[in-house]
Amino acid sequence: MEISSKENTRFFSNNTILPVDRSSFKSESSASREKQSCCGGIKIFLGALSFVYFAKALSGSYLKSTITQIERRFDIPSSLVGVIDGSFEIGNLLIIILVSYFGARLHRPRIIGAGCLIMSAGTFLIAMPQFFMGRYWYERFPSTINSTVNISPCLQDKSQTPLTSLEKSQAKINAGCEKEAGSSMWIYVLLGNLLRGIGETPIQPLGITYIDDYAIEENAALYIGCVQTVAIIGPIFGFLLGSLCAKLYVDIGFVDLDSITITPKDVQWVGAWWLGYLIAGVISVVAGIPFWFLPKHLPKPESRKDSSTSSEQSKFIIEDNKDQHKLYRQQTKIAEMAKGKSLDLFGNPVYILYLCASIIQFNSLIGMVTYKPKYIEQQYGQTSSKTNFVIGLINIPAVALGIFSGGLVMKKFRIGVLGAAKLSLGSSFFGYLLLLSLFVMGCENSQVAGLTVSYHGTKLMTDYEQAVFSECNAACSCSNNDWDPICGENGVTYISACLAGCQASNGSGKNTVFFNCSCVRTFESSQSSSAVVGPCQKGKECPKMFLYFLVISVITSYTLSVGGTPGYILLLRCIKPHLKSFALGIYTLAIRVLAGIPAPVYFGVAIDTTCLKWGSKRCGGRGACRLYDSSALRYVYLGLTLMLGTVSIFFSVAVLWVLRKRSSPPDETLSANGERGTCGTKSRKDNFVNSDCLIQSTYWPEKETRL
Repeated sequence: MEISSKENTRFFSNNTILPVDRSSFKSESSASREKQSCCGGIKIFLGALSFVYFAKALSGSYLKSTITQIERRFDIPSSLVGVIDGSFEIGNLLIIILVSYFGARLHRPRIIGAGCLIMSAGTFLIAMPQFFMGRYWYERFPSTINSTVNISPCLQDKSQTPLTSLEKSQAKINAGCEKEAGSSMWIYVLLGNLLRGIGETPIQPLGITYIDDYAIEENAALYIGCVQTVAIIGPIFGFLLGSLCAKLYVDIGFVDLDSITITPKDVQWVGAWWLGYLIAGVISVVAGIPFWFLPKHLPKPESRKDSSTSSEQSKFIIEDNKDQHKLYRQQTKIAEMAKGKSLDLFGNPVYILYLCASIIQFNSLIGMVTYKPKYIEQQYGQTSSKTNFVIGLINIPAVALGIFSGGLVMKKFRIGVLGAAKLSLGSSFFGYLLLLSLFVMGCENSQVAGLTVSYHGTKLMTDYEQAVFSECNAACSCSNNDWDPICGENGVTYISACLAGCQASNGSGKNTVFFNCSCVRTFESSQSSSAVVGPCQKGKECPKMFLYFLVISVITSYTLSVGGTPGYILLLRCIKPHLKSFALGIYTLAIRVLAGIPAPVYFGVAIDTTCLKWGSKRCGGRGACRLYDSSALRYVYLGLTLMLGTVSIFFSVAVLWVLRKRSSPPDETLSANGERGTCGTKSRKDNFVNSDCLIQSTYWPEKETRL
C-alpha cells in the first residue's frame, strides 16, 4: 500500500507539472510564429528594396550611356553635359539632411515609395523634350535627302538651285529657329536629373536602417550584402539598354527610316535615347508600389528585444528614451557635443588623410567613367551601341568581381587595419600603373582634309580655320560651318561635298555618289575623283588597338576595385565607434560635393579643348563637337585621370605612414598564426575584430564593434 501510495503521489506530482510544460510549448510555438512573421516581413521588404536598388542603378547607368546622345541631340558642349550629370548629386544634397533627421521618425517604407515616384517623375521629365522640340535636324546636302533635282555640290552658280526649293528650306529653318529661340530644352534634362537625385535620397539611409532595426542581428549583414549585390547588376542592364536604344534612330516611329541618310557610325547619329528613360521610369514606378503596403514597424526578433547593447544605434536610442525628461539640459549640450565630435574627428590624421585621398581618387574615377563612352567612340571610331555593350558586358562585371575579391581577401587572410591600408594602396598603384599603358594604345587622327591633313596630303596642320579652304575649292560657294562629311576614293574624309570641289552627284540618300571632285583629284596626285556619303574609317591598326584597350581596361577596372572593400574597412576602423555615423556622413557629403559635382564639369571643359571641328546650330551659333584631335583627347582624358590618381596615391602613402608610426614596434611583427602581440587576442577572429588597436594607443570598451 505504501508503495502504491508513493506511486500515486509521484503520478499526481508529475501531472501537476504537465500544465507548465504545455504553457512553455505554447510560448515556444508563439515565438516561432512571431519569428516566422518577422522573417517573412523583413524578407518582403528586402526583396522590394533590392528591386529599388536595381531600378535606381539602372537609370543612373543609363544616363551615363546617353551622354554623347544628349550632347548631339541638344547641340551642347561636353562641359554642359557635365553640369547635367552633376545635377543628380545636387538634388541628393538638397534633402539629405531632412531625410536623415526626420525619415526615421516617419513611415519609412512609404517615404521610400514616394522617393520612387519622384525618381520616376524625374526620369520621365528627362525624356519629355523629345516630344516637344520637333524632329532631329542634321546637316546634309539637299541632293542626299531624296531630292529629285540634281544639284551641283560646288555651287559655282547659285541659280542652279530652284528658288522654290531654297525658299521652302529657308522657311523650315526659320520656323525651327522661332521654336528653338524660346527655350533651351536641355534644361528639362537637368531638372529631371535633379528630381532623380531628390527621389533617390531616402532609399539608401532609410532602407538600410529599416533592415538593421528589424532583421535578426546575425542576418543583417547578409541582407545588406544581397541588396548591394543586386545594385551591381543594375548598371549592367543599364548599359545594355543604352546599347539597344543607341541602335534605333532618335525619331523612330515618327519618320520614314528609309529617308535617313546617316548611319550609327556617323558622328551626327543620335539614337532613341528617350526610349530608355521611359522604360527606366516605368521600372521605378513598379519598384515603389510594394512600399505603400508595408507596415511602419515590424515585430522585432526576440534576440533583440531585451538587448540594450545589440547595436550602437539601439544603445543611443535606449539612452535617449531614459533621459527624455532631461530634454532641456540635453539641448544646451548639443553645441558642446557637436564641437567635441568635430574636434575628435577632424583631429584624427588617418581620417583626414584618407578623406583627401578618397576625394581626389573619386574625382579621377567619376570623370573617367562619365566620359569613357565618348572616349571610346572618338578614339577608336566605335558606335555608341557597341561602346555601351562593351562597358555593360565586360567592364561592370570586372568591377563587381574586384569588389568581391577584395572582401574575400580580407576575410581569408584576416587582414587588419594596417593590411587594409596596404591592400588599398597596392590596388590603386597597380591600377593606375596599368592605366599608364593606355597612352600607347590609341589611334591616329582620321585624315580629314583641311583639319588634320592639307588638301595636298601634308600632315600636322596647325591653322585649322584658314586651312578649310584651298585652291581646289576656291571657285565654289562653300561654308566653313557645315559638317556633311564624305569619303573620297583616296581614303581621305572631306568636311562637305562642296569643300571637296565635287561638280556632280548621282543617287539619293545613303547611296549618293559624288563625281568630278577636284580636291580628291589633287590629293597626292590621285587619279580618282569620286566620293561617297559619310566619313572614312580609321586606320587599319585601330581595331587591333581597340582590342588591346579592352583587355587593359578590364584588368585596370578589376585592380582598382579590389581596393574598394579594404578602403571602406579602413575608414570604419580608423575612428571611434560613437563617431561612425558622423564620420560616414561627412565622408559621403565631401565625396558628393567635391567629386560628384565638379568632376564631370571640368573633365568636360578639358575635353572640349581638344575639339577640331564644332557643329553649327540651325539658328546659328556653336553646337556639339563633330571631330576631336585623337592624340590630344587621349593625353587630356588619360592624363587628367592619372594626375589625380597619382595625387591620391601620395595621400594613401601618408595614411600608411601615419598608421605605421602610431603602431608600436611589437604591433608590426606578426606571429606564425597571424596574431598581433599588443592586441593580446586569443584567436585570429579576435585579432580581426580588435585590429583598431593599431590606430589608437588608448583603449575604450566600445572598441569591439563588428561590421
